[in-house]
Amino acid sequence: MSLIIDIVQGLGGIFLGLINIYIWVIIIAALLSFVNPDPYNPIVQFLYRITQPAYRLVRKYIKTDFGGLDLAPLVIIIALQVIVVLLSSVLRSLH
Repeated sequence: MSLIIDIVQGLGGIFLGLINIYIWVIIIAALLSFVNPDPYNPIVQFLYRITQPAYRLVRKYIKTDFGGLDLAPLVIIIALQVIVVLLSSVLRSLH
């Protein structure tokens, strides 16, 4: 049984790491949107492809445009932080 718990905790740790990386990607993409970067830059295109599906999902259910300021990145970051806290507490309780 200890092996299964170790595997679940390891996979949970990887998942938490991926969530944290995605949070940083969203922060970087949101900051880049303020400076209007070159849309043909491969890094900008990569960030756009990675973040836009999540933005569309949030915008589908919540109005996020307030006075020209898009709050979709903030909503996504808050939701991901809630998931991180819940998943961390579940993984800690397994041990």
